[in-house]
Amino acid sequence: MITLSDDLGHLSYVVTGDGPPVVLVHAGIADHRMWDAVVPALAERHTVIRYDLRGFGQSAPPSGPFRETDDLRRLLDHLGHERVRLVGASWGGRVAVDFTLTHPDRVHSLAVLAAPWPGYDWSAEMIAYDAAETRALAAGDLDAAVATNLDMWVRGPARAWEDVATALADRLREPIRTSLVNQDVVGEHSQGVVRGDLSGIAVPTLVGIGTLDVADFQDIGRRYASEIPGAVLIEFPTAAHLIAMDAPAELTAALLPFLGR
Repeated sequence: MITLSDDLGHLSYVVTGDGPPVVLVHAGIADHRMWDAVVPALAERHTVIRYDLRGFGQSAPPSGPFRETDDLRRLLDHLGHERVRLVGASWGGRVAVDFTLTHPDRVHSLAVLAAPWPGYDWSAEMIAYDAAETRALAAGDLDAAVATNLDMWVRGPARAWEDVATALADRLREPIRTSLVNQDVVGEHSQGVVRGDLSGIAVPTLVGIGTLDVADFQDIGRRYASEIPGAVLIEFPTAAHLIAMDAPAELTAALLPFLGR
């Protein structure tokens, strides 16, 4: 990977392929590698840019106040891309939405996969998950915190572990561990989300939900699709929260014609 350094540390990124630029922004329990299975097909037609958010993967945790949207803008400036296609998963999906709200002239199209919603009234299931993670971290049991996240976001509420590919959980243990280790410092310095009017998003938008995901995120996905003008909603019946890892072929098939517009 290549690094982009600034006063707050460094961002690591990788570029693959050639053509109109596409930026893939990873989930909050992953890093740039969550996109590995979709990159080859996209890179046949596009310049595919992946980076690790601050405190994730190989990017350093922040040393001062920062905004994820500013980081993305700096990266695009560094790479010389004025306008890009954005695809974001989970927290990365919210970063993509926020970037579109703050820099609409720099976004050609937007794909939002299982992104959170600021101020959402979370279900008892989500509150229990958060409490379990908090207890594990307070007890210094990082392995238990990792297991809690794997259970919630990889297995999901609708299937048993025997229905999930073993390699999927194995691939995410290290990224989840890194995110948990850096969680406090990232939370301390992050300036939070942008609360803009989604009806002002004027670029083509695709919203994806996994029908095996937590019910909250299915509801939120439909909310994004209803509030962003002209947004297209696609459901992935074999996917839980991480669509790019659960259903890479189906996601690629949806993205290729969408990104080519």
